[in-house]
Amino acid sequence: MKAYAEVLLPIPLERNFTYTAAPEQQSELRPGTRVAVPFGKNRMYTGLILELHNRRPEAYQPKEIYRVLDRNPLVTELQLRHWRWIADYYMCTLGEVFRTALPSVFLLQSETRVLGVEGTPEPEGGHSVQESLVLEALANRKVLSVDEVGDLIERKNALPLLHRMLEAGQIRMQEKLQERYKPKRARYIRLHSDFASEEALEALLAELSRAPAQSTVILQLFQLRKGSDKPVRSKTLEEQAGTGRATLKALMEKGVLEEYFLDEDRIDAGRGPAGEAATLNPYQQKALAAIRKGFAEDKTTLLHGVTSSGKTEVYISLIRECLAREEQVLYLVPEIAITEQLIRRLREAFGSGVAVFHSRQNLQERAELWYHVRTGSEKAHVILGARSALFLPFQQLGLVIVDEEHENTYKQFDPAPRYHARDAAIVLAAYCGARVLLGSATPSVESYHNAKTGKYGYARIERRYGDVLLPDIQLVDLAVQYRKKRMQGHFSEPLRLGIQEALEGKKQIILFQNRRGFAPVVECLSCGHAPQCRHCDVSLTYHRQRGELRCHYCGYHRPLDTSCEACGNATLDTKGFGTEQVEAELHTLFPEASVARMDLDTTRGKYGFQRLIEAFEARETDILVGTQMLTKGLDFRNVALVGIMNADTLLNFPHFRAHERCFQLLTQVAGRAGRTRERGSVLIQTYNPLHQILQQVSTDDFEGMYRDQVYERRQFGYPPALRIIRITFRHREYNRVGEGAAWFARSLRMLFGEQVLGPEFPPVARIRNQYHKNILLKIPSGQGLAQTKNSIKRIEQSFNAISQFRSIRLLYNVDYI
Repeated sequence: MKAYAEVLLPIPLERNFTYTAAPEQQSELRPGTRVAVPFGKNRMYTGLILELHNRRPEAYQPKEIYRVLDRNPLVTELQLRHWRWIADYYMCTLGEVFRTALPSVFLLQSETRVLGVEGTPEPEGGHSVQESLVLEALANRKVLSVDEVGDLIERKNALPLLHRMLEAGQIRMQEKLQERYKPKRARYIRLHSDFASEEALEALLAELSRAPAQSTVILQLFQLRKGSDKPVRSKTLEEQAGTGRATLKALMEKGVLEEYFLDEDRIDAGRGPAGEAATLNPYQQKALAAIRKGFAEDKTTLLHGVTSSGKTEVYISLIRECLAREEQVLYLVPEIAITEQLIRRLREAFGSGVAVFHSRQNLQERAELWYHVRTGSEKAHVILGARSALFLPFQQLGLVIVDEEHENTYKQFDPAPRYHARDAAIVLAAYCGARVLLGSATPSVESYHNAKTGKYGYARIERRYGDVLLPDIQLVDLAVQYRKKRMQGHFSEPLRLGIQEALEGKKQIILFQNRRGFAPVVECLSCGHAPQCRHCDVSLTYHRQRGELRCHYCGYHRPLDTSCEACGNATLDTKGFGTEQVEAELHTLFPEASVARMDLDTTRGKYGFQRLIEAFEARETDILVGTQMLTKGLDFRNVALVGIMNADTLLNFPHFRAHERCFQLLTQVAGRAGRTRERGSVLIQTYNPLHQILQQVSTDDFEGMYRDQVYERRQFGYPPALRIIRITFRHREYNRVGEGAAWFARSLRMLFGEQVLGPEFPPVARIRNQYHKNILLKIPSGQGLAQTKNSIKRIEQSFNAISQFRSIRLLYNVDYI
């Protein structure tokens, strides 16, 4: 009887496909095992076995599995269950979850190879010039890649020519799988067994008396081994002997030395023993008791502690308890920048066993950590990572910590699945029987609402560690400062004086401006023209350091012209300012100060964050300018002053969460100041100092902000009063995307009436030459979410059945934030 396997492919299709398994493969196939399978025309994909059965598909002839890639399942059944929940809840395909969840190094690449065919008669009209070039190259090389053919015929797309030659029988094409994960291998050296005895060794040294470099290598090899069987690396031997590779090679050719290879682990999980447990103060102990109570009631628990209250020490106490039960811990952070300081603190507490997983690691490191977690290795007891870490194959997950749970970076926006890591982690913990702790100084309105209504447990730390006072927050009226001519650049008089005072006191300063680049707009003073992106409906941002205009949506960039491209006048001026301009003004105002900038432009490298943070911690940097990267849990002990350059850009953002996010960002960045005995200062520059949110920030009135936001959202119908699904339509044609969105909205209104808002173009309607239009569907608490999604999917099927709408792409964003 034939065996069939249901295979999941990493492509956005609603269904899976059935393949046949050869008899010799059947014993190796299990759910969670990777296989290489053919799909489509001359394509090979890495698939995942979901199920083994004996049901032959009726709609198509099943193809055979090409190769089994794993001896043991790479993905656990619990992971597959979690993936299915994500696909169902966030309205995407299981294949899209598969592609996101599995490190791309595990998805083998398929390379198309071109081969010649012997004895093919020449066509009547003869070969074209391009065909002749390809056939002549194949006669010499036997095999060519598609890229090599493109270089040969000097065309970017060689496939049309290759398909014509394939149909004519002049060539063959086949797919070759390339394994992308390669274990790290290191060279080691040892003495040949013929020279193991003392007599043979003495004879060898006598023979090498005229080759002092080779004799030194032999003696150094024994010195490094020190009478043990300790392996010696070739590189170490070269360095210690002060010789080169050529000397070792000569000794290997003589049969004196042998070179061999050993696999090495790329994962650095820390070294040394665990540190002693820190003593918690009474406020931390009270919070820890409340957390344990919430865990005892099987509730997700929210830890609401003011900035610098010692939340991390509470986390460490809980991690100790978890490790004592030999369970794994997942510690999620919203930003890679936070990991640099947290890694040190966790390794000081736990020694080895703390591993890091995020997108800045190379593919090989992520693959090896996957294997460590899958096998329950000692190096993977505590996993610190960004949102993608929740997809790791945990064996015995006992605790999930979601630090800074309010951050919107936990939400994946593109590509699908558009999941929220905080919510997906809570579901994962439920599947594993683990406990969940959410931590923040400024919890999201939804999480705090869940705690207030009893759905979540709740713990509070109201005082800073060591009873340090919260910073003194002052609002600076920019309108008054400009009117009295006290501004220098974008710095008000109070901010300049505050920076000067902090520098004189050998203290450090953090300045926050939530916009990178030098200026967001370059405008001609003669005609008013501002350079626009070719592919998006936005103006180009000026980056002075690179001397270019850049789009922050698609990455398009070009040099800045000296004159206006519209009228030709050399009257270009900048409008607005970003972190680069703040940095430039600081060099002018405070030439003696050391200034650094932390934004996406300065932290692109793997160690970009680490270098900036270490320099600031070592007090090599006096003033650190940055975007919201600065707000996320960083702990600097010598910061006396925090300045917010312009709070109004946060307040005036067109989004129902604008005021909540403004409060969170300003409170978080203010919390970087005064984390020691000396009270810090915060200066917020604004044109609207009487705004309610800014007043609440200045008095740290989280409860007031929460009450106001919940009241407004109940009035206008936004979370947590109800749920929201945003449906986005994308297409290159303006009219088509408008017509398609209007049709879909009419169909939705027939079912849901006034719960449907839109369709409307977003503030940036065209991105990467694709027009966007959005519909918001509000779902009241009494309405079934699953039934609502099924209704939307049925409408989508009818939508795709209309030929003019079939090319429009639909994107679903469940729990839109």
